[in-house]
Amino acid sequence: QLRLVESGGGAVQPGGSLTLSCAASETLSDLYAVAWFRRAPGKEREGIATISSSGRSTNYVDSVKGRFTISRDTAKNTVYLQMNNLKPEDTDVYYCTATVYIGDDYVREWTTIPPDYWGRGTQVTVSS
Repeated sequence: QLRLVESGGGAVQPGGSLTLSCAASETLSDLYAVAWFRRAPGKEREGIATISSSGRSTNYVDSVKGRFTISRDTAKNTVYLQMNNLKPEDTDVYYCTATVYIGDDYVREWTTIPPDYWGRGTQVTVSS
């Protein structure tokens, strides 16, 4: 059973930056596509960034394009979400997910594919 543990959340002022980490209990290479979702209480779950199993392809929701960057370190079994120019509307609980999917086309289909594994989330609060 794959386990995912998020870290790096916290409170930051508008315009600030945070880097979220997602540590996996086993290797993610070649087998798992990874995505970050966010969901505040009472809000719809939103997929915001994804990276394919190869690491060659990424995709983002429009609201974070140009501000967030997803990356993966295969040697460390870790996926990162670099978040820059944070806005109050980015306040949310951020979840790391993994899906068994081999192929870069995942990043075109990802919003329609339910993830296989979820982390417990990390809170991000953007406020002045």
